[in-house]
Formats: sequence, C-alpha cells, structure tokens
Amino acid sequence: MSPWQTPEAPSGVRWRFTGRTGGVSQGRYAELNLGQHVGDDRAAVRRNRALLAQSLEVPPDRVAAIDAAHGNDTALVHEGGTVSQVDGLVTRERNLGLLALGADCATVALADPEAQVIGAVHSGWRGVAADVVGSTVRKMKSQGANPDQMVAVIGPAICPGCYEVSEEVRNTVASSVAAAAAETRIGTPAVDLQTGIAAQLREVGIMRYFTDPTCTFESEQLFSYRRDGETGRHGMLIALTETSHE
Repeated sequence: MSPWQTPEAPSGVRWRFTGRTGGVSQGRYAELNLGQHVGDDRAAVRRNRALLAQSLEVPPDRVAAIDAAHGNDTALVHEGGTVSQVDGLVTRERNLGLLALGADCATVALADPEAQVIGAVHSGWRGVAADVVGSTVRKMKSQGANPDQMVAVIGPAICPGCYEVSEEVRNTVASSVAAAAAETRIGTPAVDLQTGIAAQLREVGIMRYFTDPTCTFESEQLFSYRRDGETGRHGMLIALTETSHE
C-alpha cells in the first residue's frame, strides 16, 4: 500500500487505491497484481480483483476495468467486464466499480457526489498529452456532473526525478500542458505526470483534488514497469454506494 493516506471518499462514493500487499499472486507479481495482461496466472488475478471488489462491497462481476489504449477515449458503462481501447470510464450505476490500473502511469478517481456520477482514469504521458482527464470530465458532464461539485484523487505515479524521457516526448506533452515538462535529478528531459494532470483538472474547473506523492519507481510497495520490467499492476477502484444520495 502507498504510505500516503487516501482522503475519505465523499458521501455516496467509495474508492480504494491499492498497493502490492494483500493478494495471492506470486513471484514478480506478488501480491495484489490486478493486471490480466502482464503474464500472471489469470486465476490469481481474478482472485485479487475479487478481493478488491469485496473490500468496497462491490460484487466481483460488477467491476468494469479499463483496458488502456494510452489515448483519450472514454466510455459510459452500465455493467462489469473489460472495456477495451479506452482510458476513462464513467458511470451513474450504483454498486458498479470502475477499475483503473497503473505501474508508473497515474490512476485518477473522479466523483460528483451531488449528481452521483463517478469516473476512473488511466493516464501516462500519452494520456496527459491527449488530455484523457478532460475527456473523462466532459463525459461526466454529459451525465449531469458539475466540476464545481467534483473531487478528484491522483494516485501514485513515477516522479519526474525518475521519469527520464526523450526530448521529443517531453515536447509533445508540454505542447498539451506546459506544467508537465520537467527534468530528472540528473538534468535530463522528464515528464511530471501528476503536475500535468493537476493542471488539467484545474483547466476543466475541478479545484478540489488530492495527489499521492509516492513515486512508484522508488517505492517497493508499488509496482513499477520502469523499475522492474515484467511486473504486476496496482490500481484504483471507485463505486457509488447502493443507497442514493439524499
């Protein structure tokens, strides 16, 4: 688990950001790997996802999972299952969990507790460049959400000090959101995913947001593709509670 304490979810909403502990996967995927596409035993991943769902009192078959495409396509979902070629999910359905995965990329929870609309986002450098956060918020607005009422949590991600990229990649991201341009500790080009995402949240009018400062590359409690290569995925699950908001 990230050492950071995730803020309490607003009324009518549940969310959880996972770390590596508490699951059944073995070896390089130990323990709570949520990624089905990384080479882990699929039965172990199903068990891990079921454990996460149960921790939020969501039926395991009522989890909609992002199958990331590293773009800005989003989907409105009404049932569980893998949603391919998207990086953002939105729902108004109660007791339907939205699952985003990461292992250096950021996961983002979005909620409007008044309108009872939630969203989940996966955003790496391509997602920041394409503004998948803005795309997901626009989808939420189409369902009645109001950014003035929304709260967001930006999950752990690789920090700019560790996230060396090419000059071309940094320039691509900076052309979308200048705040994401950064340097590593040794002065080479880098991307600051979380600062870029925060700027994009503000751009769409979400001023209430929280950021987990834990670097996935530096923390052994989290999965990191950049650090380990073949590895698992931690995640973020968000759901609306069964009882309607009063």
